[in-house]
Amino acid sequence: MAFDAGFLAAVAAELRAVALGARVEKVYQPERDTVVLQMRTFAGGKRLLLNAGSANPRVGFTAIPMENPQNPPLFCVLLRKHLSGAKLLSVHQEGFERVLTLEWETRDEMGFTCQKNLIIEVMGKYSNLMFTDAEGKILAVLRPVDFTTSTKRQVLPGMRYELPPPQEKTDPLGVSEEQFSALRDLAGEDRPIDKWITATFLGVSATVAREIAYRAAGATDATVGMVDKSALRSAFAAVFAAVREGRFCPCIASDAEGRPVEYAFLELTQYAARRTVNSPSELLDIWFGTRDREARVKQRAADILRLLTQAHTRILHKLELQRTELAQCELGEEYRRRGELIMANCYALQRGMTKADLVDYNDCREDGSFGTVTVELDARLTPSANAERLYKKYTKSKTAKIELSKQIALGEAELAYLESVQTALGTVETPTDLLEIREELARAGYASRMRAVMGSRKSAAPAYAEYRTSGGYRVLCGKNNLQNEYITHKIAAKSDYWFHAKGMPGSHVVLLLEGKEEPDAKDFTEAASIAALYSAAEGAPLTEVDYTTVRQLKKAPGAKPGFVIYHTNWSATVSPDREAIAAMRVK
Repeated sequence: MAFDAGFLAAVAAELRAVALGARVEKVYQPERDTVVLQMRTFAGGKRLLLNAGSANPRVGFTAIPMENPQNPPLFCVLLRKHLSGAKLLSVHQEGFERVLTLEWETRDEMGFTCQKNLIIEVMGKYSNLMFTDAEGKILAVLRPVDFTTSTKRQVLPGMRYELPPPQEKTDPLGVSEEQFSALRDLAGEDRPIDKWITATFLGVSATVAREIAYRAAGATDATVGMVDKSALRSAFAAVFAAVREGRFCPCIASDAEGRPVEYAFLELTQYAARRTVNSPSELLDIWFGTRDREARVKQRAADILRLLTQAHTRILHKLELQRTELAQCELGEEYRRRGELIMANCYALQRGMTKADLVDYNDCREDGSFGTVTVELDARLTPSANAERLYKKYTKSKTAKIELSKQIALGEAELAYLESVQTALGTVETPTDLLEIREELARAGYASRMRAVMGSRKSAAPAYAEYRTSGGYRVLCGKNNLQNEYITHKIAAKSDYWFHAKGMPGSHVVLLLEGKEEPDAKDFTEAASIAALYSAAEGAPLTEVDYTTVRQLKKAPGAKPGFVIYHTNWSATVSPDREAIAAMRVK
């Protein structure tokens, strides 16, 4: 994993520089495996995130907003009891392991000063968070480990905390040149350098191992025998000398399309597209922010995604049948024509005939003769009754054509609505956003089984996102159709400007004038960029955005929430910058 012991050392250095002496103001547990400590430091308010989940374990400051449950878990209640008002005394990394100990000065039940420890183990699926007293007695553990889970190491309240079992690897911070050379000689000449480093040395991720190989040999897939011993030793020593001295350079590497692919505590020279970040905590927010949100949505919205998929499949199948039936309605004119031919040739027909070749007086040829048409007849009916039967089929197909066209239009509108909900799921940030989508689906009739849950919820104003342009104008952005409808029809004034990605599902974005002068072109561009980012075109290099004044918007009777009609508008093509838009966000 990229969050290796070296990156943990970088985080520990940041905590010592910023948070020593800071006091805990509040304790939250927004997720089952995540604890957030609201701290008051000398640099201002900071939120320390401790994530002991199996997917993205980490520790560091965060600026990402998280919504807390109404009823805190027991682990959170106990931390609030002991750590509210506690002062951070020290931050200690256990050797070169992915174990960090935070020592706190607090008060016990009698009011006497005492010490408590918060220990986080960042070890993939074995990650955990323990709260102990000064002697190491475990007072609480986020994920208890008993004999049924592990026979090697148990972590339970009342037991004394012990470090995880040691690995048979060498500490890279304490290895000497002679030891390194001896270990190098034991490696096979054909063994890849990165594989040898991760298998031999403690706490080194594959990313850092490949970087050492690249610095020593100029290639990430170089083998031990391809590089000079001294060059490999020098590259290895330089990396871990920087760790010992606290010289860190948090770096994110990207692929050709600009998507982050790797991160580390040192500059990744193996990648041409890379950038350094001010602090390891800022890097973690950039790297895990989107991933955490997508994971939460996938976990919490599984039933919504299943409902949308089923509804989408059902409507597509229905539309396919309706379009097939509509194509058959094109035969209606042929029914009318054959009925007219029977009536025109009625004198030549008799009951009992199964078919007849009838003269088509509309098909006049060059020699003055007329063409003929073979018409199937029902032998049980008279000629006039056969004509009447065809006229009825013509009338039925004409009526069906009108109704099918209406139903197909409704089905296509329904598909567009479902796509807008699907797009809204991609912008979910908090459980409240997800609850609003459930409420919206319940109102629209797609999730009737959710109505009982929605009925017990107190109605509240939707929690839209707010931004501030470089010109100081407020910009509101809806993250689902309820929020879109609220900001467009309840908050925005008629003279305010409304933005939406052209021809695709997306957020409503409103630029509020609030009595100010007409905004500059830059303000319009920034508002249009927000609309482009929060749409189905997310990630596209260029997106066309329609914008108009709110007075030009009309809501069709019976339309789904968030759907509007407009005929007068301008258009702009923008290339949204996610980081610049994030900087505009009002916290």
